[in-house]
Amino acid sequence: MASLPTASCERRHAIVMGASMAGLLAGHILLNHFDRVTIVERDRLSDESEPRPGVPQGTHVHVLLARGQQILEQLFPGFIAELVEAGAPKVNWTAECPVYSIYGWHPRFFSDLVTYTCSRCFLELKIRQRLQQFDRLQFLDQCRVSELITNLDHTEITGVEVYHLQTQQTETLETQFVVDATGRNSNVPKWLTQLGYEPPQETVINAFLGYSSRWYQKPDDLNVDWKALLIENLAPDQGRGGLLYPIEGNRWIVNLSGLGGDYPPTDEAGFLEFARSLRHPLIYDVIKNAQPLSPVYPYRRTENRLYHYEKLTRLPQGLVMLGDAVCAFNPVYGQGMTTAALGALTLDECLQSHKQLKGLTQTFQKKLFKVIQDPWSMATGEDVRWPATEGGETNWISNFSRGYFNQMLLIMKDNPDLYQTFTEVIHMVKPPTAFFQPQYVVKVIASLFQRRSNQTEITPNATELSSLG
Repeated sequence: MASLPTASCERRHAIVMGASMAGLLAGHILLNHFDRVTIVERDRLSDESEPRPGVPQGTHVHVLLARGQQILEQLFPGFIAELVEAGAPKVNWTAECPVYSIYGWHPRFFSDLVTYTCSRCFLELKIRQRLQQFDRLQFLDQCRVSELITNLDHTEITGVEVYHLQTQQTETLETQFVVDATGRNSNVPKWLTQLGYEPPQETVINAFLGYSSRWYQKPDDLNVDWKALLIENLAPDQGRGGLLYPIEGNRWIVNLSGLGGDYPPTDEAGFLEFARSLRHPLIYDVIKNAQPLSPVYPYRRTENRLYHYEKLTRLPQGLVMLGDAVCAFNPVYGQGMTTAALGALTLDECLQSHKQLKGLTQTFQKKLFKVIQDPWSMATGEDVRWPATEGGETNWISNFSRGYFNQMLLIMKDNPDLYQTFTEVIHMVKPPTAFFQPQYVVKVIASLFQRRSNQTEITPNATELSSLG
């Protein structure tokens, strides 16, 4: 690693590695604290809404949860209005997204839990367009950071080496602050080792889930009272699930998933047959005659991976890690973008409270870990239910939580208020502790003493199908 003279603690220039959702939002936050911000991205950043290699799951469903949408509106006032104007569908999640759970259909009713849905590439484009309005922020696309530069004793970041992929030239950029938002392929653990630091410990929990997605045109003559559909899997042995997700342009992304290596096919006939094999055939029934707009896209890299930067006692000053570079969730749970947004707010909080950059790195990584804990527990707690899962442990606490949660799902069919709380927790507007409010605990305990079976008939019938279109 190269060295430069120690830079002062003045906040002149910050660099973000990666124009991911985490990187874009971090770039916006840094504008409040530094004179200039540069976002370095190895992909070409198009002026159109199109997938790019650096987001390999970009053609798949990306759910921006309600909490994430709230944060985007907070950071970019008027952002929701832009989504509306651009044709993003409006979904009331308790009324317009039927969910077929392990005990049948969840109740449906209108609530204030509403978001506007769109594709990942469309959302990224809209945020980049907002950031391009700031003359103090620069995008360096088709470039990558090849090296961190520090002072002589490697205690402080003073710059980065940037490699330009088109010209194959390297330039040195001076900086006082670097944010790693490069995702699952982050080089920071390797770079820390080269600088003489201990690399972070890793926790990996892999349920070997894979999914395939295809884009469809929504049929003009479809007359139904829903906008999205979710067919859940059933632990421990029915690992197939599906999601129909509306996006801009009057289109759908249909995502089919399978656990334990039971991956959905990528050919048209196999994709449709997999959809037909789900626990409920509704998704198959609505796409079998719909017009496909894309090939079938596969994705397999879905392990949960957490780098424990919060445990490191030594880190170079002026370097922080966030987004998937710290914690990458199984994408099927839709938590990544919203957790990245919460991480950006945490970064803003730390930069406000630290007048000097010294000590900020450790403070931020510890606070970020607290932000990550709930979504991590929810994602991994679900994944460890499957026999083929590697990593993770079960104990009496996890077994109790799983039993409580299953009983809660059973009584949810007859308790719309509980379902609303459930959906609010999923959308991260309430913490998981909301499940343990006294009125819900009483209902769960009471249900255990009722003379009824915990095994409910879940085979679809003609009445269900006709009521859902």
